[in-house]
Amino acid sequence: MNIFSTQISGSVSLSILEIRHAPLLFDLVRANHSRLLEWCPWLAEVETIEQTEGFVRSKLTRFANDNGFTAGLFENSNLIGVAALEYIDAPNSITEIGYWLDEPSEGRGIITAVCRRLIDHAFTDRNLERVQIRCATDNLRSRAIPQKLGFTEEGVIRQCERLQDRTVDLVVYGLLRSEWNT
Repeated sequence: MNIFSTQISGSVSLSILEIRHAPLLFDLVRANHSRLLEWCPWLAEVETIEQTEGFVRSKLTRFANDNGFTAGLFENSNLIGVAALEYIDAPNSITEIGYWLDEPSEGRGIITAVCRRLIDHAFTDRNLERVQIRCATDNLRSRAIPQKLGFTEEGVIRQCERLQDRTVDLVVYGLLRSEWNT
């Protein structure tokens, strides 16, 4: 997989977020703000266009340091979501996937296909041994993705993530390279 850009389906591609995408990301976050507020702890980092540019810069730095990447999901050149390998823990051969999608784009299998591509990249290109996904226990839509992809629900980390006005439990899903059937 070319990390910089890869086709997911006929009209959907995955491309590393760049500074030039900051206005698109800012607008997409604003359009989805009320529903993202429920599940995304990073919203305070993208409240202005300048903060959004800084957010993208920090993700590009992580990419330059070979410590994961954040990519935009584009459909016909329109930004419709974001997916990431949140980090690369090389000594332990682990990564974690994160994702979100514009509400009108949900329910079409896009995130499942994107995660499948990210898993292939982690196991094949990066030679990692484990991929995990963590979701708030109440975020049933997000939890459906690792369940569809054959991840094992490994447990719950109690009171693990601060989301605006509350702290939530996170369920951890894990997938080992030996379990992945491409």
